[in-house]
Amino acid sequence: MADETRAVGPGDWREAVASARAEGFAFFDWLSAVDGTHEEEAPGFDVVCHLYDVSAPGALRGLLLTTRVADGRPLDSLTGVVAGAAWHERETHEMFGIEFDGFDDGTGLGLRPLLLPDGFEGTPLRKSFQLAARASKPWPGGKEPGEGHDSARAPGRRRVQAPGVPPPEWGPR
Repeated sequence: MADETRAVGPGDWREAVASARAEGFAFFDWLSAVDGTHEEEAPGFDVVCHLYDVSAPGALRGLLLTTRVADGRPLDSLTGVVAGAAWHERETHEMFGIEFDGFDDGTGLGLRPLLLPDGFEGTPLRKSFQLAARASKPWPGGKEPGEGHDSARAPGRRRVQAPGVPPPEWGPR
């Protein structure tokens, strides 16, 4: 059975998660975001929260809650509803730059770096983030969008033969 999906407005985010928990979706699975800032219609980030209802053995139900938050606008933190959301909100903040109003993980330290090294600048999961490796040298592997494919320069594939079978040029002519 597929998970149920509900889209809510950013102002209803915290209440929607609290209501879902009251409906039985009490198992918090994960929270993250998707960068939709380059979309022409309603640009922003889709913040996604996945919950499960595990109350009935053998009848697992999933719920995917989503909201679209504009770039630079904060979203209500879920830490007051689901304590386990703290790690996920810190990661989403660090990787996408989304602020979470009312974030409280019990430390009093607020939203702070979680995964990236000290001194790292930027939000690496945004589409606008420039990877340093791509800026300093050509990207290995697949072509960049818009680059042509020059088949004359492409290397040929080596023919695969079974072990112990000599190549066709071996032997008397």
